[in-house]
Amino acid sequence: MRALRARGKVVRALVRPGSDASGLPKEGVEIVRGDMLDPPSLTNAMSGVSAVVSSAIGYSRRRKGDSLKTDFDGNRNLVDAAKRSAVPRFVFLSILACDQAPNVPHFWAKKVTEDFLQQQGVPFVSLRPGAFLGAPSGRYREWMLAGLQKGQVMGMTQGGVRMTYIAPDEVARALAMAVDEPRALGLRIDLGSDRPLSGEELTELASRLLHRPMRLRTMSGGGMRLAALFSPGIRGMLEMTRFFQTGKYVADTRLQGELFGPVPKVEDAAHRMLQDLGLLPVKAAG
Repeated sequence: MRALRARGKVVRALVRPGSDASGLPKEGVEIVRGDMLDPPSLTNAMSGVSAVVSSAIGYSRRRKGDSLKTDFDGNRNLVDAAKRSAVPRFVFLSILACDQAPNVPHFWAKKVTEDFLQQQGVPFVSLRPGAFLGAPSGRYREWMLAGLQKGQVMGMTQGGVRMTYIAPDEVARALAMAVDEPRALGLRIDLGSDRPLSGEELTELASRLLHRPMRLRTMSGGGMRLAALFSPGIRGMLEMTRFFQTGKYVADTRLQGELFGPVPKVEDAAHRMLQDLGLLPVKAAG
């Protein structure tokens, strides 16, 4: 939303009942209460808008009761509502190579929504970013920070297999530009940094930036496979890491560069992430 506001856009946010949105009006954002799983509640949100931007996910289970139902049914409801209101453009935050990963549920949900947009004839832009290289929030932030402080880099691949990373704010910038970039309409656009990295290369980059030895830690292992037998969420994560290991999770950034400007360097994303985590100093402006 900040990236849209920075481009001078009037922003309306669809916020679920019970979610705290007290900070949004201070940033000039209009609030409309509704739920993607409650189709009638979406009508007001669509009234008079020039573009819908959907980045909603349920698979991460940020709130009790969240599930992949949001990713499948929720986005379908949002597309239907946009079609009824004849919204001129639907900007969808997808996932890199989602159409090649039928065994990864949250990846496949993105592919299904992309196809539904096309089938319904809703004018759309689908952005497919690689893995976020940025500081998360909540317990994930604490987990990542603790690992880095112990000299561990969490890599998603091993054995030299490369994958694409991108800074979250670069994704936000592309989303904001996609709402009115005429050349983007109807396209599925990969987003990434200037080059993919293997787990070993990511570890070397962190070591270089932090000026101390780091070691690679991956998410594979017997413990994770055992846990996957009892948890659909962990099972999905395990399938995702298996997919990463195929080497197919690599962005073709040519369209990104043509439409949204120079493709960012992966070093910049890593540097910013370490600054956000408090592991590198932030230089004062000027």
